[in-house]
Amino acid sequence: MSPSVPTGLGPSEPGESGSRSLHGPARPPLVAWIARVDPRWWPYLLRLSDTLLIGVAFVLAYWIRYRLQWFRAVDPAFQTDLATYLPSGLALLVLLQLSFHFSGVYRHRRDRSWLEEVHAIAGATALGVVILIVINLAFRPLLYSRLLFLYTVVLITGLLGLSRMAIHLVRGYLRQYGVAVDRVLLVGAGDIGRMVMRTIAARPNLGYQLIGFLDDNPAKNSRDIGRFKALGPVDNFGQILRTHRVDLAIICLPWQSHRTVARLLHECAQVGVRAQIVPDLFQITRNQMEVEQLNGIPLISIRDVTITGWNLLLKRAFDIALSLAIGMAVLPLGLLIALAIRLDSPGPVLYRQTRIGKDGRPFEMYKFRSMVMDADERRQEVADLNEATGPLFKIRNDPRQTRVGRLLRRLSLDELPQLINVLRGEMSLVGPRPNLPEEVAQYQDWHRKRLSVSPGITGLWQIRGRSDLTFDEMVLLDIYYAENWSLGLDLYILLSTVPKVLLGRGAY
Repeated sequence: MSPSVPTGLGPSEPGESGSRSLHGPARPPLVAWIARVDPRWWPYLLRLSDTLLIGVAFVLAYWIRYRLQWFRAVDPAFQTDLATYLPSGLALLVLLQLSFHFSGVYRHRRDRSWLEEVHAIAGATALGVVILIVINLAFRPLLYSRLLFLYTVVLITGLLGLSRMAIHLVRGYLRQYGVAVDRVLLVGAGDIGRMVMRTIAARPNLGYQLIGFLDDNPAKNSRDIGRFKALGPVDNFGQILRTHRVDLAIICLPWQSHRTVARLLHECAQVGVRAQIVPDLFQITRNQMEVEQLNGIPLISIRDVTITGWNLLLKRAFDIALSLAIGMAVLPLGLLIALAIRLDSPGPVLYRQTRIGKDGRPFEMYKFRSMVMDADERRQEVADLNEATGPLFKIRNDPRQTRVGRLLRRLSLDELPQLINVLRGEMSLVGPRPNLPEEVAQYQDWHRKRLSVSPGITGLWQIRGRSDLTFDEMVLLDIYYAENWSLGLDLYILLSTVPKVLLGRGAY
């Protein structure tokens, strides 16, 4: 299959009617119909859509220039009808198809963002229009409007940008039903394998569904990691390919296993499954690598995955500024909450609890009290109601909650006093949620990597499912955040937290 054709657009299983995804909700009729479209048609349909929109943009540009006459009136002596521009419009369609092709506009890349696509479209459109202007100057003495060509570039970029935004939104919707998703089998559950797992968990927009993983270590191949299923040793590889629908096998084995890797690649080729290998290069990610050259010789150095140096200063300044702004904005709400707590049940307004922060340092975390005063003493009474996985302790309808506390938990308003922890430098606005000391004591070795950054009020797992996720999935997302931090990621998480809080999904 050509790399420009995204896979996984058809039914979840060969011969399926398309009415239901393999692991997901029943498909609406329109989704089921789309699932039956051969994936090889999508690139051609995209080119056809772009061609139509380019034609519409060119006609609109003519209309704006010669009929609406925005910004600058047209001298009556230079009035030109649309038919005069028709040869240029047809030439533009051909030129832009060539420009888009060679500029990589149609090159399929899963991790390309909408802004990157728009940037590529704008550059390729500008190039095509400049070539058209040169051709017109060389072969047609008629004076064309320069503003019309400028409008054309802007309108084509705008219309195709909106088209790509719609495609991104529709693709995200379809993936909820297993359409446009590649089912992935992971070979190797060590550090590299978990790196792949947390990327798949953190970025559902990539369109990967991990059906499970294989590993020869008995301690790893017998225990699921969150919702990622342990499928036994690597020798099960051929059987899994035959009994499961696998679109892609990602092999994350150490370099010593080159013979095993060769055998797995051969098995994939026999059954027509794509295979990709993650190179075992010191188990580092792109964000951890710094590449320099010594007379053409690549030199790779490793930097810390934690947020340090200027990045730490930038994040701290951002935390302080935004915490002060939020604190002043919600102060009246905080006073109302405090009054409601005092009227609802006896006890203090604020609840203090020891949590573990960055590098394993304990600190006192503040919350609005949402439970009765003796809630900690009554924990053993409700121990059998625990719904969380791993070391966590969470109950969806905790009988120890007060009436006001239940509403506060539902809307996450009990977390507001943690702005104090942020201003004191013990927490950040965004980061892993801090756990209790007894919970941290139960961490596995790989879990401890989440302690490399300051804990936060919200984080990546809060926008990916909140308490509905398993503990292992939470840790995968926390480590992904630590390895891929940026100010843009913090802003994205903060903005995405707002609708999650308002809807109250997964909060308890």
